[in-house]
Parts: sequence; C-alpha cells; structure tokens
Amino acid sequence: MAQSLAKIYIHIIFHTKNNYPFIKQDVEQDLYAYIGGIIKNCEGIPLQINGTSDHIHILTCLPRTMALAKFIEEIKRSSSKWIKSFGNNYLKFSWQNGYGAFSVSSNNVEIVKKYILNQKEHHKKTTYREEYLLFLQEYNVDYDEKYIWT
Repeated sequence: MAQSLAKIYIHIIFHTKNNYPFIKQDVEQDLYAYIGGIIKNCEGIPLQINGTSDHIHILTCLPRTMALAKFIEEIKRSSSKWIKSFGNNYLKFSWQNGYGAFSVSSNNVEIVKKYILNQKEHHKKTTYREEYLLFLQEYNVDYDEKYIWT
C-alpha cells in the first residue's frame, strides 16, 4: 500500500487587528490551549504556542492533508470566535488579515520552541514590529510594509 508521509515544521506569527492589546493574562493560557486543540483537530501537531497581548507565535507541524493558508484560516477563525465568548472586553476581538509563516529545520525545533516560550522577556527589549521585520529580512521575504500592520 502506498503511503504519503510528511513532517513540515512551521513557525506561524500573526497579530491582533491594528496590534490592539486584546490578549489579557486572564485568557492567554486558555487561548493557547484552545489553539492547540484546533491544530490537533486539523491533524497538525502543536509544539509551542505563546505570545504577548498583541501577537502570537505558533510552532506546529503542518497537517499533511491541509494547505497552509487553510490551516491558518481555521486557527484564526475558530480562535477569534471562541475568544469573543469571554465577554464584553473581547466582543471586538479580531486577528489581522494576514500572517507570517516560516519553515523550520528539524534541527532547529528546540531553538524555536525556546524562542517562542520566551516571548514576554524578548519583548521587553524588542518591539513586535522590529521582531517581525527581522523575520521577513532573515527569510528574504518581499513585502510592502503598508499592508503588514492592519
């Protein structure tokens, strides 16, 4: 019997609409756990999820049967709907329209996991904007900055 096998590690980054600091400490761990559940339901493997009040980092294995754009769309759609159930403070919650997705070598998975886990400390020194632009430069991604932050 033929078999299709894949293990593609992806580091996904996206922020809240207009970088509004929506993700409060009272929901962040539940949000990350919920996103982990979404990933599992899509047949992906969540490896590390963390962020700050205005953005999130996800290290995951891409589901073998789902396109990246569809996978991220499902994560954002489902988590946005879910977080709005936490009351009036979250009714206007929304993720940005786009995302960043970067391949990760299997040799670097542990390094990326630690990087994601350390987000709050990291952002005491570096802004999200600086961090994201560095990722784009490191991966040689062409972009138009006017479309990144909405």
